[in-house]
Amino acid sequence: MSAALLIQGVEVDGRIVDVRIEAGRVVEVADPSARARAPAPGAGDEVFEAGGGALVPGLHDHHIHLLALAAAARSVRVGPADVGGPEGFAAALQAADAALEPGRWVRAVGYHESVAGPLDRYVLDAIVPGRPVRLQHRGGAMWVANSAALAALGLSPDGVDRSSGVPDGVERGADGSPTGRLYGLDAWLGERVPREALDLGAVGRMLLDFGVTGVTDATPTERGDDIALLAAAVVDGDLPQHVVVTGGAGLDPAAGPDLERGPVKLVVADHALPALDRLAGDIAAAHRRRRAVAVHCVTRVGLLLALAAWDEAGSRPGDRIEHGAVVHPAEAVRIAAHGLTVVTQPAFVAERGDDYLADVDADDRPHLWPCAGLLRAGIAVGGSTDAPFGPADPWQAIAAAAVRRTPSGHVLGADERLEARRALDLFLGSADAPGGPPRRIAPGAPADLCLLAVPLDEALEAPSAAFVAATIRAGRLTTPTRRP
Repeated sequence: MSAALLIQGVEVDGRIVDVRIEAGRVVEVADPSARARAPAPGAGDEVFEAGGGALVPGLHDHHIHLLALAAAARSVRVGPADVGGPEGFAAALQAADAALEPGRWVRAVGYHESVAGPLDRYVLDAIVPGRPVRLQHRGGAMWVANSAALAALGLSPDGVDRSSGVPDGVERGADGSPTGRLYGLDAWLGERVPREALDLGAVGRMLLDFGVTGVTDATPTERGDDIALLAAAVVDGDLPQHVVVTGGAGLDPAAGPDLERGPVKLVVADHALPALDRLAGDIAAAHRRRRAVAVHCVTRVGLLLALAAWDEAGSRPGDRIEHGAVVHPAEAVRIAAHGLTVVTQPAFVAERGDDYLADVDADDRPHLWPCAGLLRAGIAVGGSTDAPFGPADPWQAIAAAAVRRTPSGHVLGADERLEARRALDLFLGSADAPGGPPRRIAPGAPADLCLLAVPLDEALEAPSAAFVAATIRAGRLTTPTRRP
């Protein structure tokens, strides 16, 4: 008989119970009064006294980028909150340059124009002229490279390309020379920039600290090497979470025994919108392989194009919209008619809301990052972080969905607020049904659980990962290694 984990005096669905776990499954949820009649714990059993704290299903982040999250940990953060303005931005890049050994690249992430205006290679050259620098915009779709980086990529400043297969995403100025702005070229860069070791173990531990027991990697990769890295991390235990991978349309559909395969990821990139017939064809091709699709839509134009493609190709159970950053009521009706799920990131309201108030058209502002409105329209809504492009802590997203406040305290979309308990449910749907019924703690259920230090109602008054007392993944209990 395998060793058991006994969690005593824990709140489940509003009542205090004892929970017994064996072989990675919940085997008993019992009233504490039955404790005296229960067999004594065995020598190898583990007993955890919960003290009335709540036990909820482990959180599932339905849209995350694991390799990018690991890479972000060794990158220079240059977002508005990290560096302030132009002087702080330049100082951060120059400090990274001074600290690195010769031959290594500076990798920076999280940039927004509010820091130091639009960037090109000339701006970066003035800050770090002698070392390759690549900087990612916080939206994720654009990199900016300095001249040293362009030269290393085979893109010379004079416009004479010395690299074969230069893609369309390389922006050029009027004279034909590259500006340094590179759009949608993650895979191309990944093949040309020197790879550095990624600490996926640190990512796995951080997610456990947040109570996250499962993730869906939404990267549209078509590189088998990327999938192999994730699979190895799962096998080694560096990523203890249940990992679902999407991947692009060209990725080998066999995910292997260590990774679950999710929907095919398709990107409606606003800098280069796909043709309608191509997008509809990609959706139909995935459906012919009995695969659902997850379509990246950020702007209203992108969403309208995606919906037109679904009109042509038809929908399939499991089809989903990733982000849904702008959804007007008319589009919500069409989403519901197709039976699509929206996987969204409400934390962006708390992180970027003031920028939205300044930059987004007034007609779109009431419909940014909707939650409650989608639910009222009968649409299933799943929660996610989009980390590293958003904060990796799902409790920040839960809090943001409930209060909808920008950094300066303005409410953005008051009608989109959710009750905190409903916001938590965004992260409790199963991996294959984001936005579906929240998983329950009952005999036979997988022992993927999050234990809080306080009752659930108290935790939801101000949702925070600080309340996570332990995480149980496949029956194994771990306590937080650090606080966010």
